Formats: sequence, C-alpha cells, structure tokens
Amino acid sequence: MSLATHFSAFVILLTVGIHRLLCCICNYLKNPSLYRSKTWYFSEPRWKNLDLYSLLIILPIASFSHAFLFLAFSGNNVMYKFSFLQQSLVIFFFWVFLILIVVKESFDLYAILDSLVYSFAGVCFAVEFLMNGKGLVGVSGGMYGHLGELAFVCGGCCLCLAVKPSLFFVEFLFSCVLVLKGTWVLQVGLSLYTDMFSLDGCENLLVGLSKGKNDVKCDLEENKLRGTALMNLLFIVHAVVVMIMSFGLFALLNRDKRMRCGDTSGPLLTEVGSEGVLMRPLPELELE
Repeated sequence: MSLATHFSAFVILLTVGIHRLLCCICNYLKNPSLYRSKTWYFSEPRWKNLDLYSLLIILPIASFSHAFLFLAFSGNNVMYKFSFLQQSLVIFFFWVFLILIVVKESFDLYAILDSLVYSFAGVCFAVEFLMNGKGLVGVSGGMYGHLGELAFVCGGCCLCLAVKPSLFFVEFLFSCVLVLKGTWVLQVGLSLYTDMFSLDGCENLLVGLSKGKNDVKCDLEENKLRGTALMNLLFIVHAVVVMIMSFGLFALLNRDKRMRCGDTSGPLLTEVGSEGVLMRPLPELELE
C-alpha cells in the first residue's frame, strides 16, 4: 500500500461514481415511470467510453503488481505481505466484472441478464468487504473499516438492483457511495501514508509496518484516541458533503434541461426508450 495506490483508487472511484450519478439522474428525469438501472452507461460514439476501456487495461496491471509485491515482499510482517495478495484478488474480481459487462453489451447477449451481472457485482463488493484492511488494528483499522462498510453498502445496493432495477433511489445511493469511497480512500492515503497530513502525535503507517506493527505508532494513548475520534468526524463530514453535492446535482439537472447528459446506448436502454417513444401505426382497416 502507498499514497500512489490510494490516489489511483480515488481517481477511478470518483470518475466512475460521478459518471454513474450523472447518467442515472438524467435517465430518471427523462421518464421516471420507465426508469431502469444499467450495469454500465455506455455512450455514443464509442470513444466516449474511454473510462471503461482504461479500466480494462489498468485493473489487470494493478492486480499483477499486487501479486508481484506479495511474492517479492521479504519483511517480517506476514499480515502486511498477504494484504497484497488479497488486494490483487479483489481487483481481479472487478476486472472480470467489467469483462462480463463488455461481452454482454458488445454482443447483445440477452441471456446474460442484468440481474446476474448485478449479482456478480454484489459478490465482488462482498469479497472487498471481507478483505478490506485485513490485519490492521487501531486507528488504521478503523479507517479501512469505513471503506469496508461502504463496500458492504455497495454490495447491498447491487443485490437490490438485481432484484428490482427500477429502484432509482438505490441506484442513486450506490453512485453516491462510490463517490464517497473515492474521497475517503484519498483521505486514508493522506492520513496514514504521509507525514504532512498524518495524525497529531502519530507517525505514518509505513513506519509501524516496517517494525512489524499493524497500526500507526502514536506517542501517547491520548493521541491515538484523539486520532480515532477525528477520523470518525472526518468520515461524517465526507458523507455529508457527498450527499449535499449529489442532491444539489439532482436539483440542478432537474431545473436546467440543457445541462443533462446525452443519451446512453445499450440493449436495455434501447428497449426502454422504445417503450416510451415508439408509436405503432394503426392497421389500415381501423384507419378506414
């Protein structure tokens, strides 16, 4: 783990979360009664889906890198060593999830239902929840614990959408949590892996890990308790800011139609759109 890893996760989660939030709000405002969630919101022309294609390249590289670090690690901290393998497995699961989406959308495979794709996404988030921050305790364990809680919420949202994809508030919550995961993973990286933003009276996590400990090293117990309280407060602040931003975006798009994103493509959206706008011509006998 490093600040670069957390910053990369921040960029990916924030980009995916905001893109998903914008698209789901736009599709809902077009026709709320016909709204159905999509596993991924594709755009036309194809080059606009650069975020998805980038992830298809980045994720396997990141998974291989973590696996390589697991094999090359020579320290005495066994839990820290196996955390690389766990993260590699989590990233690999999400890469398989993206491949499943691309295959389904590219070949119009209706046999691969969205409910199955969402169910698999729920499994991916469940794996992340079980492996997030494994072996860390104290302040660092609590900070990674919040990431695990957010992964658990994402998994629950995916399972709800697998059963009933027309639940807009679940899709809205899912997108907001993705954005929150992005901002919080950056906060974790800054607080645990840098000296500039580290907790008062505590060293960064890498110092503790180098000494075989699974938590940040604090001079006094009071510093550790104060750090834990501060991180919990910051998490609440992050959640409030993200929710205010999300509801503000919904209100802005609802008020100004010119700011809404363009149509997204895909078999499911085509089907829903046709239900809303297609008018079948009456038979000639009835016209007479």
